[in-house]
Amino acid sequence: MTWTDFYLLCFIVGFTLSVLSFLGGAAHVHLPFKWHLPFHGWHHASGLAGRGMSGHGMPHVRGGLSWFNAMTIMTFLAWFGGIGYILSTHSRLVAIAALLIAASAGIFAAGVVFKFMAKIVKVSDAHMLDWDYRIEGTVGTVSSPIRENGTGEMIFEQKGVRKSVGARSEDGNPLPNGTEVAITRYENGIAYLKKWEDFTK
Repeated sequence: MTWTDFYLLCFIVGFTLSVLSFLGGAAHVHLPFKWHLPFHGWHHASGLAGRGMSGHGMPHVRGGLSWFNAMTIMTFLAWFGGIGYILSTHSRLVAIAALLIAASAGIFAAGVVFKFMAKIVKVSDAHMLDWDYRIEGTVGTVSSPIRENGTGEMIFEQKGVRKSVGARSEDGNPLPNGTEVAITRYENGIAYLKKWEDFTK
């Protein structure tokens, strides 16, 4: 395999994976086959717990976004391959010089993509503060009757999303279906409730 073939292969792989990732993710196009990236990428970036370095020594920024993720790797491959192919076919640079220039271009492009992704993750993290999603004090409705000292279910709305949670009466008294209630505390996946009218007397 020549350097030209190698660069072309890298470009095809990087560009093809980028297009497939875009179609399956951002564009929400249903591909005729299941598409799973072999490493953590864009869709998992904001859900990882970053602490500066991962347990395997992979560098991360706050929010868990790794420098080595699907988008940056695909970007590097596409730019590295594309620039390398152009230099190897349209210039008289020696192989080492072309390799260094192609690698620099790939790293630069991947860095630009990484900075963009880091900003997105930072904004996402800012909107997912723990206190934004605490349910204590939330008002809802009993959706499954709660017997005396028993467990039922309540529904409530938070941040525009309708949710349900297992629930018990704070004082152990029964709460019939449809009762308007407020969550006083939340422990071990169970919300403890009081009638809303008790707070308005």
